Amino acid sequence: MSDEVPGLCRRAREGDVEAASRLVTLFHRRVYAYFARLCAVEDAEDLTEKTFFKVWTSMAKYEERSSFATWIHSIAHHVYVDWRRKRNPMEAQSPEWWEALASAEPNPFESVAERDLASRLYRLVDTLDAETRELVHLHYYQHLSIAEVSEALDIATSTVKYRLRQALDFLRSRAVEPHLQTTHPIQNR
Repeated sequence: MSDEVPGLCRRAREGDVEAASRLVTLFHRRVYAYFARLCAVEDAEDLTEKTFFKVWTSMAKYEERSSFATWIHSIAHHVYVDWRRKRNPMEAQSPEWWEALASAEPNPFESVAERDLASRLYRLVDTLDAETRELVHLHYYQHLSIAEVSEALDIATSTVKYRLRQALDFLRSRAVEPHLQTTHPIQNR
């Protein structure tokens, strides 16, 4: 996939609809999954649509200084931040909501114990503050590197590393506890 993206981007900037369509095919699922982990399914659909609208209206400005994946996630981040500013603070998602996100592909959690731990971990991720939760989603769910997360969110890589380390410490300390705490003790600095 990554080998064909630069050529597709150049062709899309030149007005090639087929290249633009191929880019949507390559990145739609990733952008939607990013939003689906942060908000309700209906909102994720709307935010994905808004993101791709902004991508195509800004395509001429894409200068390939970063990977297309980083650039598109940066746009998605800004769409999400704008949306979040206009809404009430997001409430934690129900276990049913997480179950609805199950992939059609084979589930890696074969045993009940592993599935329970994963469910608890997802609920714990929901308790992180919004900025830290977004870092976790970009790095671990969207598989962006530390540098790409830093660039997408326009924050220092050291800040990304520090916040991810704090989040992991928090998640590790509570993932095996039978009773989950509902608030995250770490406040943004």
